[in-house]
Amino acid sequence: VQLQASGGGSVQTGDSLRLSCTASGGTISRYTMAWFRQAPGKEREFVATIAWNGGSKRYADSVKARFTISRDNDKNTVDLQMYSLKPEDTAVYYCAAGPLTRVQLTAGTLVDYWGQGTQVTVSS
Repeated sequence: VQLQASGGGSVQTGDSLRLSCTASGGTISRYTMAWFRQAPGKEREFVATIAWNGGSKRYADSVKARFTISRDNDKNTVDLQMYSLKPEDTAVYYCAAGPLTRVQLTAGTLVDYWGQGTQVTVSS
């Protein structure tokens, strides 16, 4: 499956952005989905994950209560709604797909497919 992320951009502190990940070449209903991010000079880190049926979600502590992950298996999309953005949220954001047998996809080593990334820049 190929994953295409979009929706990144440059915003101010406190603004909102919505990232979308569209899959092709397969159905995301067979995968647990997640978003990761990588800031300059840092390791890629987990942001949010959602189970194949949307029944289980988990967030990194740094984004909890500000970000919301959702999915639409019919449209083959996974979204990340980001509110109250902070400069420390600046990173390239990647969507990822992993085996649905893992309800939560929180480690990059478990990822089967990566999207190409979309840049989010938050200025103060």
